[in-house]
Amino acid sequence: MTKLKDITNYFEELAPLSLQESYDNAGLLVGDQNSEVSSVLVTLDVTEDVIDEAIEKKAQLVVAHHPIIFSGLKKITGKNYVERTLIKAIKNDIAIYAAHTNLDSVTGGVNSKICEKLQLENCKILQPASGKLKKLVTFIPEEYSAEVSEAVFAAGAGNIGNYDLCGFTTIGNGSFKGGENSKPFVGKKGKFHTEKEIRFETIFPAYLKGRIIDALLNSHPYEEVAYDIYSLENKLDKVGMGMIGTFPAQKSEKEFLYQLKNTFNTGVIKHTALKNKEVKKVAVCGGACSFLLKQAIAAGADFFVTGDFKYHEFFDAENKIVIADIGHFESEQFTKELFYELLTKKFPKFAIHLSEANTNPVFYF
Repeated sequence: MTKLKDITNYFEELAPLSLQESYDNAGLLVGDQNSEVSSVLVTLDVTEDVIDEAIEKKAQLVVAHHPIIFSGLKKITGKNYVERTLIKAIKNDIAIYAAHTNLDSVTGGVNSKICEKLQLENCKILQPASGKLKKLVTFIPEEYSAEVSEAVFAAGAGNIGNYDLCGFTTIGNGSFKGGENSKPFVGKKGKFHTEKEIRFETIFPAYLKGRIIDALLNSHPYEEVAYDIYSLENKLDKVGMGMIGTFPAQKSEKEFLYQLKNTFNTGVIKHTALKNKEVKKVAVCGGACSFLLKQAIAAGADFFVTGDFKYHEFFDAENKIVIADIGHFESEQFTKELFYELLTKKFPKFAIHLSEANTNPVFYF
């Protein structure tokens, strides 16, 4: 039997909660981390029908993309579908976990799945995140340099694009004098001492800060470890919003629209005027992503595929790109496939079910 925390920890290694947007509410919403789980139901949304399905399939956990608790709840009286769903889940001891904008923003997440479904190649983040990198600077006695740097790298530091184990070292002299209660690794208590040391620098994603510092402190021989953490504005290329990729061969605009309609099984595609040119480069973003239009244009995309464009926002295409609004649900519907694939890979002997409930609240006549 698997603990619920084993599953939530796995998801949060892939898509750390610190990457979610400020308005979001991803993570464990209902349930006890120490409870045991033998069966999971994966879905896009959590509704009463989904909880009924979980009960039927004896699933102790529902993993969803959209958090059913999105804003504060002051009462749970069953007056709306959110409260009724939560009451039913709690009564039946069913946990609910959501991976939302944190899963949107990682390579291998929601937008990677969309690119896969469209058979796009050379895919990369459309708007890389900035302000989510840190730099570690520390000072290590020369003979321990390799041991400490390897521990820090193993904790997740030193990744730059397609390279890892990235760091920089310089040689210098550190000085100190141990106090009355000190136990110095080198030198003597109460005596001024200088030691040849390595200044070691590397970068890491901000969400790994705790792990990086633990690795540093546990591998460093000094009683008191000197280190600095700096915030960086550099972009984190593998984290951010939206993705952009290319087709192996160009196709016509109408051919691409037919592909979109068939792949995403959408009732209608709202789009701006076609430009009568071949389609090679496509930007995508699951959900409501009109805020990425300028980035899609700047990246040279021929199409921007997303959902929830408002009427006046369509004008912003200005004949520089074709906006294809395929619908919010439609753009994210394969997220439950992503959940299924991730869980099956990590927990191969686990009972994982794809929800059969249609949670799309929008119908087409």
